[in-house]
Amino acid sequence: MAIADVFEALTARDRPYKEPKTLSQAIKIMGFMKKDGHIDPDLFEIFLKSGVYRKYADKFLESSQIDEVDIGGYLSVTP
Repeated sequence: MAIADVFEALTARDRPYKEPKTLSQAIKIMGFMKKDGHIDPDLFEIFLKSGVYRKYADKFLESSQIDEVDIGGYLSVTP
């Protein structure tokens, strides 16, 4: 739930105190949050691999917010 909440907050258009982020901006910020230990890295990886961020974007975001996201840089490298 925390990952979904952060993503929604970053991309929301109804926040008077900030402009909504694009997909790539939101994922980049969340990547830093993962690195800094603020969100669970395994759940963030599932969030990305499942494509749920894109499904949400297609349904709820303005077309101007939907840009290409290369999730490869945010996934763990397994030997």
